[in-house]
Amino acid sequence: MENLAIGKKIGMTRIFNENGKSIAVTVVKVESNVVTQIKDNPSGTKNVQIASIKAKKLNKPETGHLKKAKQDLYKTLKEFRTEKEYKIGDQITVESFEEGDTVTISGISKGKGFAGVIKRHNFSRGPETHGSDHHRKPGSIGSMFPQHVLKGQKMPGHMGHEKVTVRNLKIHGIDKQDNLLLVSGAVPGSNGSVVYISK
Repeated sequence: MENLAIGKKIGMTRIFNENGKSIAVTVVKVESNVVTQIKDNPSGTKNVQIASIKAKKLNKPETGHLKKAKQDLYKTLKEFRTEKEYKIGDQITVESFEEGDTVTISGISKGKGFAGVIKRHNFSRGPETHGSDHHRKPGSIGSMFPQHVLKGQKMPGHMGHEKVTVRNLKIHGIDKQDNLLLVSGAVPGSNGSVVYISK
């Protein structure tokens, strides 16, 4: 991984290329990313910790960690491995990226609450007539042996609110004045949520 930045998803819009074709893009704001810790690895690489999104108040361990690095209070910390040289206090901004770069973005997807198997796992409906009451039920969840439900069985449950990673997203534009990246396609999470951009 060459570089990593913590950003905030603003929302989706569209832009037009030189041929007049409409391209759906997600706007991501890369706020101040500060290097707060550097660890050396036996392989010669380094683990670099960055912090972003300022906080008014943190618990004592987090406050002490950031004060040791002589930094303001930040509520989001993330570590990545790199061979590039960094120093504590270095800033990572949108200038670390270039138009046309391909990036990977991770985030927490929108929570959908408790959902049945049709919505959650794309099951088909059951019979609608002839006295059937099996319209949206999952059906059999196992056989007589081994007399318990196997792990991983697709069943109703909590849907969404999990880590999702989308790879090979192209940067179509960079606004250095407002620290914005225009990334092709959809990015996981709701508007205002934290996302991690790696190059």
